[in-house]
Order: sequence, then C-alpha cells, then structure tokens
Amino acid sequence: MKSIFEEMGGTYRQVGDYFIPNLVLTDDGDYQIGKYGRMRRSYLKEHRKILYTNYVVEGTLFKHLAEIDQACNERIEIIVSAMSEQEGVTEALKAADQMEWVRRKNNIRNRAEEIILTELVYA
Repeated sequence: MKSIFEEMGGTYRQVGDYFIPNLVLTDDGDYQIGKYGRMRRSYLKEHRKILYTNYVVEGTLFKHLAEIDQACNERIEIIVSAMSEQEGVTEALKAADQMEWVRRKNNIRNRAEEIILTELVYA
C-alpha cells in the first residue's frame, strides 16, 4: 500500500533503518534583499512564525522579501520628496543654511521610515 506522499509522486531515501522523504524547496529567483527585506524576515521569524514557515515551504520567502524591500524603498522616496516639498526643505535652504537643511532632511527621512515600517514591514 502506497502512502499519500508516494501517490503524489514523492520518493524516499533510506538512511540507516529510516526512510526519509526527498523534499526539495524550489526558489529559482536571484533576489537582492536589502535592509527592509531583512527587517521583514526578522519580524516574520520572531512574531509571525506560521506565516514565515508557509513562505519557506512554498518557496516564496525570498520573492516576498525582495518585493517588500523594493516597495519600502520606493515608498520612502515618495514620502521624503512629498514631505520635503510640503515643509519647504529645498535646494535654496541647502544653499542658505546647510546644517538646518541636513537636520530637517534627516527628520523627514526618519518620519518616513517610521511610516513604512508600520505600513509594510511590521504588518
């Protein structure tokens, strides 16, 4: 009598007295995972273990992390640009008072990062 695994085309290999299923995870993409992708992976591993395991078993973890990383980078640039324009952080300010421009730009970038972390990474 065949097991369900064998009926679905699965095979086993013998190791000592045990038969171990031949399982292969397929992830055929070459993904670049950046800061936000790594943060997402840590969050999933620590707080959403079942979702993390599902991504691993389905072979879609790296694709998911790359998509999150790309979405975060695109969104942060949009937010920083919009906030800079709205708050008057321009090239004119940079020319007039460089330290003030850096302070305000860093403040905007930190706020934008908090937004994307809440919306995309830790969701």
